[in-house]
Amino acid sequence: MRFRILVPKFKYLEVKEPPCPPFKKFTFPTDVYESFRFLKDEPKEHFITLHLNGSNKLVCIDIVSVGLANRSLVHPREVFQSALLSSACALILLHNHPSGEIQPSQDDFAVTRQLKEAGLVMGIKILDHVIIGEGYYSFNENGHL
Repeated sequence: MRFRILVPKFKYLEVKEPPCPPFKKFTFPTDVYESFRFLKDEPKEHFITLHLNGSNKLVCIDIVSVGLANRSLVHPREVFQSALLSSACALILLHNHPSGEIQPSQDDFAVTRQLKEAGLVMGIKILDHVIIGEGYYSFNENGHL
């Protein structure tokens, strides 16, 4: 009888200009916006998760999805698979709106709600969901988390 053994693998990317230093502490949505505002110029929607340790310090950045000009596919399985591998205690979700409009869509609210519920089951808290465009929108600041 043969069994498959799963071995977690991390992929390290060398980047010339990282969006933020390793173990940066994220306390406010402005910290997220300042580090990732370059996404406002991207022509496609990017959905990214910031994996944080128990002190809210960054341990991993996961590009979950790169979509179209106005949509990206996001599923809890993809979000939490990497969160478990990185031993994240909490996540900050972020995505850009290439149109520059920062108001969340109904899909944005639905995905945030779904990921928050999944996170509660998994024991991984969703601290915020930040939309980046011409400025930013924080679900937490606006009472939607």
